[in-house]
Amino acid sequence: MEYSELGVWLEARKLVNLLYDSSKLFPKEELFGLTNQMRRAAISIPSNIAEGCGRQTSKDTIHFLHISRGSLYELETQYYLALDQNYIDQNNFNIAFEQIQTCKKLLNGFINYYKKLI
Repeated sequence: MEYSELGVWLEARKLVNLLYDSSKLFPKEELFGLTNQMRRAAISIPSNIAEGCGRQTSKDTIHFLHISRGSLYELETQYYLALDQNYIDQNNFNIAFEQIQTCKKLLNGFINYYKKLI
C-alpha cells in the first residue's frame, strides 16, 4: 500500500488544510511567528509519515513516525496558544482539536503496528 492511501496520512493532510484555513486569519505580525511555526509543525506530520514509509526497516519507519507524533503534539500546543491569543475562536479550536485527536489515534495505531514487525 502506498503511503498516500493510508488513513493516517489522509487525516494528517486534512489537519494541514484546517491549519492553513484558520491561520489565514492570524494577525499579519504573526506571519513569521506563531503562524509560521504552526504551519511548519503541521506540514511535518504527513511529511514524516511519508518519509517513514519510504524507509527500508521498521525501526527507521518508527523513528519518522515518532517525529510525526512529536510535531502533532507541538501543533496541539500551538493551537492552545492561538486560542489564548484570540487568533482563533473556540469553535475553530474544537474542530482542530478533534482532528488532532483523530490523527493521534491513527498514528499511535500505526506505530504499534510497526513495533510488532521488529
